[in-house]
Amino acid sequence: MLLKGYFRPGERIPELSLVPRVGVSRTPLRLALSKLEHEGLLERRSKGGFVVRQFTLAEIHDAIEMRGVLEGTAARLAAERLSDRSELAEISTCSAQIDALLNEVPSRVAALKDYMVLNERFHSLLLSLAKSAMLRRSLEQILVLPFASPNPFVLTQMESPEFTGLFLGQEHHRAILEAIENREGTRAESLTREHARLARRNLNAALQTPGFSSVPGAPLIKFPEAV
Repeated sequence: MLLKGYFRPGERIPELSLVPRVGVSRTPLRLALSKLEHEGLLERRSKGGFVVRQFTLAEIHDAIEMRGVLEGTAARLAAERLSDRSELAEISTCSAQIDALLNEVPSRVAALKDYMVLNERFHSLLLSLAKSAMLRRSLEQILVLPFASPNPFVLTQMESPEFTGLFLGQEHHRAILEAIENREGTRAESLTREHARLARRNLNAALQTPGFSSVPGAPLIKFPEAV
């Protein structure tokens, strides 16, 4: 409901009316609201209760940058901690599936949705290769912000005549895998940080499309006022 714009930024969350609406008692509802506060989507009021948080474009850029830093670290650790090339089997298969999908492109909508699933899996497998529970916890804290994840602006590319962003992203995937396989930690980290910055480019493109309002979390973004 938050991500779809059921509540306006700065609006107080009406706990009492939400109880019958979501079908739970006040105790689990309050626990859920506390978790959403911890995740950064709500803010606690000094007088009690919660209000919907608003995000500036600068904060979104920072979230994307932080994801790049953490995923870059994951790629470097993956290269340094790789003990056998067989550990790359799953992520290599995932990359090959993305290649096949982009080469076929049977349907624009279907291709984008399938790409999102595979892209999310690629990034998850990359994190697993780092073999770091601490890094995973840190990255998960960033990824709860919808526009910080690898997929937030992919669907808006339906408005674009080409899938250029997807093809470029997949080129990055292949280069990152190559660096990890060759145990080139510094190169893997640099490539992955650059890859994360595609999200900023996609964000700038998405802001110009009619489909941007469908991006999860878009209603929570505060845009600069026109001069």
